Amino acid sequence: MTTTELTLPRKTGGRRGRMGAGKQLHAGPVTYVVLTVFALVSLAPLVWTAIAASRTDHRLAETPPPLWFGGNLFKNLQAAWDEAGLGTAMVNSVVVAGTITVSTVLFSTLAGFAFAKLRFRFSGLLLLLTIGTMMIPPQLAVVPLYLWMSDLGWSNQLQTVILPSLVTAFGTFFMRQYLVQALPTELIEAARVDGASSLRIVWHVVFPAARPAMAVLGLLTFVFAWNDFLWPIIALNQQNPTVQVALNSLGTGYVPDQAVIMAGALLGTLPLLVAFLLFGKQIVGGIMQGAIKG
Repeated sequence: MTTTELTLPRKTGGRRGRMGAGKQLHAGPVTYVVLTVFALVSLAPLVWTAIAASRTDHRLAETPPPLWFGGNLFKNLQAAWDEAGLGTAMVNSVVVAGTITVSTVLFSTLAGFAFAKLRFRFSGLLLLLTIGTMMIPPQLAVVPLYLWMSDLGWSNQLQTVILPSLVTAFGTFFMRQYLVQALPTELIEAARVDGASSLRIVWHVVFPAARPAMAVLGLLTFVFAWNDFLWPIIALNQQNPTVQVALNSLGTGYVPDQAVIMAGALLGTLPLLVAFLLFGKQIVGGIMQGAIKG
């Protein structure tokens, strides 16, 4: 009786794939050069703002312009702070941007979860209408929105700026797209089998899964709300301004002081830089975590 030997081919691809996956990729010199160029180009406007804020208006008008810092930085910062009343404006901007950020992240996550995982009538149509509002220029809504706020008696009050931005179509669509991939339907069904209520599912299942996207949306919303100028300049006045409205007063006058204007712009940018320095690592980590889950 003969025994037939079967020779099986060796599967080396999987092993090589595992070995390759475990290796750490190293950037070459070209990568560092490209990243350095992009970093310098990105930092150039901020550096120029700081240089201009440290000079005099007369020096900025000369040719060639200054390429290094001067000695008037703190003087110009103090002048911009006093002339624009940035103390009150900073507090108002923190209240406006903070409220808009919290409400947008909360409501957009809830709406995104509903569109991504819940089944209800006309969900596709409602999502289409929500996305369609992103195609409408916001300038078209300025006049009816102003009339509406005037009828409510909210002229020159912060809630006039906060109310129209409590939730955004972009935030809803962004969270919906993220939760479709990052939140398994089986996890929700398992929570329902265990007897969890809808509120408990949202708090213990949806929010932890959506945390990376919520961090990214929060930063984007805060930056947008802080830098918003069109609607606040129409809805508010100089007695109750946000930072951008207050900085607008620095450009008035027969001969505006460009150095003081640059100092005011630098003061208005500093809170955003501080926020990114404090939370940038968590936000970048959240983006990478979301990419791995997707």
